[in-house]
Amino acid sequence: MELTATWYLVLGALVFSIGAVGLLIRRNPLVMFMCVELMLNAVNLTFVGIAWGLNDVGGQVAVFFVMVVAAAEVVIGLAIVVAIMRRRQGATADDLSVLRG
Repeated sequence: MELTATWYLVLGALVFSIGAVGLLIRRNPLVMFMCVELMLNAVNLTFVGIAWGLNDVGGQVAVFFVMVVAAAEVVIGLAIVVAIMRRRQGATADDLSVLRG
């Protein structure tokens, strides 16, 4: 059986769907944060699969930019989530009003 770009696209759609469902269902900010990262990785897989199928380098360039955005999200987002979790144990996404001065 030969791997084609379709397999990568189906896998990317499956991983993205898992991340989206986890983001919509769970209320824990850390779990929601991981679901967003899972969705970004699914987009990266899709870009690489399309680039591989077309024999083009453009997909890898797009993946580089998505990774830069994901790294910035990790730095800022994780700091905010950890600050909230330290301040209020068991905080949910609905408790983001804690950030108000």
